[in-house]
Amino acid sequence: MAIGALGASGSLQALQSARAATGQAALTPEQQQQVVRLKQIDQKVHAHEAAHQAAGAGLTSGASYQYVRGPDGRQYAVAGEVKIDVSPAQTPSQTVDKAKRIQAAALAPADPSAQDRAVAAQAAQMAMQAQAELSRANQAGGLDRNAALAAYDNQEPVPAPTLSLFA
Repeated sequence: MAIGALGASGSLQALQSARAATGQAALTPEQQQQVVRLKQIDQKVHAHEAAHQAAGAGLTSGASYQYVRGPDGRQYAVAGEVKIDVSPAQTPSQTVDKAKRIQAAALAPADPSAQDRAVAAQAAQMAMQAQAELSRANQAGGLDRNAALAAYDNQEPVPAPTLSLFA
């Protein structure tokens, strides 16, 4: 018997005993497998969003989740998202630093989603634009620094994307 099968059968036995102890009807083997699968997805989704929050502390909001009800009557998270502030900072140098933090938050989970990668790419582009502004200001000898900062601040606002994992 495979190691994975031992773990799954142990989980199934625990589920059966818990249901029997509460007087609820036993689940079919298919339903039991579904509950085990939903628990795994729930754990993965929570870990994924927690990684975004930990790496993006100060830039992220609380996680929100989408739930489904399992055959055992419990709710299981099957998708989640963490909103992250991707607006430019007050100066180009601060924006470069912020963009690095956004990238770290977007790519923090062990398995970043396509949306996570897109947010990281957007942050990299934001960092490049801010770095270009810094370079222009340095080339001008700092004389046009205020003009560069003013041009930088006049960018149109971009809606904040959300980081999501859809399982």
